[in-house]
Amino acid sequence: MKVLLHICCAPCVIHPLRELTKKNKNSITGFFYNPNIHPYAEMEKRRQAVADYAIKENFEVIFGEYDIENFFKNVGANIEAPSRCLICWQTRLYKTAECAKEKGFDAFTTTLLVSPYQDQAKIVEIGNECGHKLGVEFLSKDFRSGFRLAQQHAKESGIYRQKYCGCVYSQHK
Repeated sequence: MKVLLHICCAPCVIHPLRELTKKNKNSITGFFYNPNIHPYAEMEKRRQAVADYAIKENFEVIFGEYDIENFFKNVGANIEAPSRCLICWQTRLYKTAECAKEKGFDAFTTTLLVSPYQDQAKIVEIGNECGHKLGVEFLSKDFRSGFRLAQQHAKESGIYRQKYCGCVYSQHK
């Protein structure tokens, strides 16, 4: 099964990549699309960390465009969490599903499912809706059990670890 894995950042890809590769022998390709990340310098740090990790682990990553205008347009006046988060997740998962369909993947999933700080049920709901709309299976997998170990591995390996989710609205919270 060919799976497109939406990647939010390098530390969060560590455990899902291992689990997907180990358990399913899937052909995994990453998809880095995060129009929410601000400022641009922060996005570049995260992008480079993902690119470096992909080389180290020998897996392909598709890098989507930096489309912060689309993020601001979609969020509009909904700048408070959790409403802006729902819009952000929907934007990123829909784009991932589109890419999966366009490039012939059997399914897609996201590293957002590794974080204990995200609303897993809502992410799964949104992923399923996007997959249904576009005719691509959404793989719902609770990766949270590996979050702490992956973060520790990232720290020990010198992988860039950010201090906030990425959007300007969460940067100073």
